Amino acid sequence: MFKILFIGIGNMGFPMAGYLSKLNKVTVYNRSKEKIDKWLSIFEGKSIKSLSEINKEYDFVISCIGNDDDLRDITISQNGCLDQLKENSIFIDHSTVSPKLVLKLEKSFAERKVNFLDAPISGGQSGAENGTLSIMVGGNKQSFIRSEEVLKSYGKKIKFMGSPGSGQLTKIINQVCIAGLIQGLSEAIYFMKQTNLSPDDVLEVISSGAAQSWQMENRFKTMVDNEFDFGFAVDLMRKDLSITFDQAKEYGIDLQITKIVDDFYSEIQKMGGNKYDTSSLVKRLTS
Repeated sequence: MFKILFIGIGNMGFPMAGYLSKLNKVTVYNRSKEKIDKWLSIFEGKSIKSLSEINKEYDFVISCIGNDDDLRDITISQNGCLDQLKENSIFIDHSTVSPKLVLKLEKSFAERKVNFLDAPISGGQSGAENGTLSIMVGGNKQSFIRSEEVLKSYGKKIKFMGSPGSGQLTKIINQVCIAGLIQGLSEAIYFMKQTNLSPDDVLEVISSGAAQSWQMENRFKTMVDNEFDFGFAVDLMRKDLSITFDQAKEYGIDLQITKIVDDFYSEIQKMGGNKYDTSSLVKRLTS
């Protein structure tokens, strides 16, 4: 049994910390007290009001938050937790952030003899709630091996990808794939709606062939029904794609289709869909 602090109990972190609490001593921290109170009403554990209360107490500190600025704030800022962490403990970050920031953090953590793993996740809110997330991990391999049992609490596919930043690079590839898949699915649904075909019949047959994907199986029906409240918001996707384009510049590559899809997501934002989930791309075609 490990002593674990989980930072960030939003749509994803809330159930992830819950899974951890079944086998470990879990403490949670979140800027919103409401979410802490709700989590403690469902799961066994405790909370802290400030990162200054960490006091070198935890074997693992796990974060699942919004962006580069948020991660920088909770770690290496004046009010961050880095100086509060126990030597040889492991900090696992499940956020999607820039590989550049990961390299900077890994260096700062190593100077204080704390291990840092970048471990972005995929699988959406349903994956977090069902404990079936895919987790792509960069960092020191021995730290990864020490962390595997913890990650298995809420992960179904856990893969060590290589040196620091490798997890984030893998997540970039993941997001490029998702952007293209959802746009293709949106256009297919738009086409289907011009016919007299039954959506259920279409899904039944094409999801058993080469067109099958997680997005099709999990979002086809909800996209047809104009439902877009499934966790991973358009604002977050655009944040991830911004990281993607910055990294692509470093490699001297042009992600033409991904840029087009990003523009489409900006249209969804202009329609007031900032908090819609990413499958809302179809809305600009069918509204």
